Amino acid sequence: MYQQAFSTNVKPHFENQKNVELCCHPLRDYIGNLQVFVARNVGQTYKIHYRSFSSAAKLIQRNPSFSTLNADDVKHFKEILGEKNVIEDEDTLSTANVDWMRKYKGSSKLLLQPRSTEEVSQILKYCNSRRLAVVPQGGNTGLVGGSVPVFDEVIVNLGSMNSIISFDEVSGILVCEAGCILENLDSFLANKGFIMPLDLGAKGSCQIGGNVSTNAGGLRFVRYGSLHGNILGLEAVLANGTVLDMLGTLRKDNTGYDLKQLFIGSEGSLGIVTKVSILTPPKLSSINLAFLACKDYFSCQKLLLEAKRKLGEVLSAFEFLDNQSMDMVLTHLEGVRNPLPPSMYNFYVLIETTGSDESYDKEKLEAFLLRSMEGGLISDGVVAQDINQASSFWRIREGITEALMKAGAVYKYDLSLPVEKMYKLVEEMRLRLGPSAKVMGYGHLGDANLHLNISTSQYDDTVLAQIEPFVYEWTSGHRGSISAEHGLGLMKANEIHYSKSSETVQLMASIKKLFDSNGILNPYKSAEFIIFPEISHFLFNYIECEGNQDSIAELGQTNNGKYAEEVIWMENFYLSYQLRSWVLIVITSHSCKEVSGIVS
Repeated sequence: MYQQAFSTNVKPHFENQKNVELCCHPLRDYIGNLQVFVARNVGQTYKIHYRSFSSAAKLIQRNPSFSTLNADDVKHFKEILGEKNVIEDEDTLSTANVDWMRKYKGSSKLLLQPRSTEEVSQILKYCNSRRLAVVPQGGNTGLVGGSVPVFDEVIVNLGSMNSIISFDEVSGILVCEAGCILENLDSFLANKGFIMPLDLGAKGSCQIGGNVSTNAGGLRFVRYGSLHGNILGLEAVLANGTVLDMLGTLRKDNTGYDLKQLFIGSEGSLGIVTKVSILTPPKLSSINLAFLACKDYFSCQKLLLEAKRKLGEVLSAFEFLDNQSMDMVLTHLEGVRNPLPPSMYNFYVLIETTGSDESYDKEKLEAFLLRSMEGGLISDGVVAQDINQASSFWRIREGITEALMKAGAVYKYDLSLPVEKMYKLVEEMRLRLGPSAKVMGYGHLGDANLHLNISTSQYDDTVLAQIEPFVYEWTSGHRGSISAEHGLGLMKANEIHYSKSSETVQLMASIKKLFDSNGILNPYKSAEFIIFPEISHFLFNYIECEGNQDSIAELGQTNNGKYAEEVIWMENFYLSYQLRSWVLIVITSHSCKEVSGIVS
């Protein structure tokens, strides 16, 4: 299957406290904290520390509208799920409360393991009625804190829902439950002559429901595209327990809105995905993998362009890594060897082709490599002789994250940028940080997706202040995305404005409110918790008016209509467990109008 060899000379853990301290930095050079003092109610004063847009540490306070778990709640869940699927064991919870990077840590006291959609529905219906916050969890392999609690949210893990429901060998359409592990699905499909359209380094642990909820990309993206195109249908449970059956298996369906797309990449904030229908491609018989060396980044770019032109229909992966990434893997991972000894080159590229004609594919790849060598794009290279050598090549690329974890502290950024600009950010970051850190660039060059990683011996706020917000500002300035495939999670929820307009974020908050009116699903990580920095002073002054309409009118006039079209969600400003928040405030050119009022 693999062809003959080709060779030529050519932040530390969050503390388990009420206030979770994060590091954040300015948006649009805005400096200042928004500390809102909400009006007195029943003789008590409530002080809300909102998410900060200053260079100071950012405090997130537990939403006081959420209830605290009690013995009656636990008893009710045991009646739904049975004793063994309601986990209170501290050791199990300690694992579920911490992300894979060991960077984000919650303090949940309860882990639920539903076995069916009906059980998920009963859980959410009860949690919504009690205002118990929930965090959906799959394999917990995310890198942005999206799958772990921030405070004491109830963890709902879908791992027990791991059945394959059906597979159509004619169409290649797989229907399965959300808790199926990606690698297990790939193994099942391999026996049927098919493959999953995505492949990730975490495939041995990640679950398909989590993949869908984060719109995971991975190594096969250049060939098969995103899950937005491969997911044909899904089933999801809303916060109030309503089950949305969108589990279609049709490739064409133009009846109304394609609502399933809202759940793909929503990170569990709109509903919990329980089943998926996915289009899987045939497993092709001819696979080739080349591990190549390039002298500079321009050669990598040119090689990509030529690969798209000359390899076209058989190109299935195009990955790159720099020499710092290569050195990191060779230093920290046992058993990994340099495929091109003894030299170290500036850049390395992995090119994979998959096709149905072994002889044709081999000739096509060899001709491409020969032309690329003659043109000076490749300095050295080797093609895998068998599956073991191919696995050793992929181990280098997929092992970078593991190597970085072993090396010490790591700051990870997952960015989409124009291909020609991608490595410029790595170079500028090296100049910015100097010898205090190792800056690495690698990723999916075929998808214009850079993984920028900064390695230090330990986490240091001074280093972080040099990285952020510079990395987000640079990305935004080059019309990139601050999250290519990892999602926002807790890490980047506040930074969404670097990639999305305020109008877009406002609409996202509206959708969140519609699907999850009490905000119980994966709180603190979505648009509803974001306040636009440029109006935080205004909001502070508005609250200071304490409802005095004359003061409010004067405030609106003073601002000369600057916020005439701004719509600000304030559902986090709860006065007590009994009184709701101001939900919506519209600021007109001459006054402020509280649209919803205080709802009891």
